Amino acid sequence: MVVVGRYFLVSGIFHLVFYVWYPEKFYSRKINKKEYKPGQIRKEINRSNLSAILFGLAGAILLLLWQKGYTRLYENINDRSLFWLPLSLVIALVTQETYYYWLHRWMHIPSVYRVVHKWHHDSKIASPWTAFSFHPVEGLIQAAFLPLLLLVLPMNIYILILLLVIMSISSVINHLDIELFPKWFARSVLTRWIIGATHHALHHKQYKYNYGLYFTFWDSWLKTESPEYEELYLTSSEANKK
Repeated sequence: MVVVGRYFLVSGIFHLVFYVWYPEKFYSRKINKKEYKPGQIRKEINRSNLSAILFGLAGAILLLLWQKGYTRLYENINDRSLFWLPLSLVIALVTQETYYYWLHRWMHIPSVYRVVHKWHHDSKIASPWTAFSFHPVEGLIQAAFLPLLLLVLPMNIYILILLLVIMSISSVINHLDIELFPKWFARSVLTRWIIGATHHALHHKQYKYNYGLYFTFWDSWLKTESPEYEELYLTSSEANKK
């Protein structure tokens, strides 16, 4: 129920703000001006609820492993250096980025794609509800990441909660189909590596580019970033005026 509630809370807030309450304010920042297919949102919610069951199961397994002392989770922030708190978060994000990038490329092998990943790409134009719309096999593979990571990576429980918040919000932002980041994000050395809605919208459109989850560095290093990305980012939204 917690996972389902988190999905409806985060996706619902973004849907209400950007598509119900203030759609005209953000329309110029919308990447695809076409309407969603009939029934798309309902299908995404149904599939996301199925994924939520799998993520909830992974959470229950993680909790059990923690109680049995098999994980490296800890509660007292003084058990390790305070420097380790942000460092463990960075390590987790980079590790998950690497895990997902290569998993994502594997899921785009045609024989695998048809079975595992096509459900997610049925949403040609992403919405806030697309964020967790996965085939059960894909959902299971993604859900397994955190329990496996925390078997070996020491992490404070509050950093884990922060990581879960980042996972939820970034996934919805990336599927929003409205570019929220300003122009300078794409040019700044510190922020150009962060993935936003434009980057992932191109993946849903082009398939063979932009496999990243949080960051663009694997796509950049391995030449799998869409050649249209920077131009679309800079010219298709009001963000380029700021």
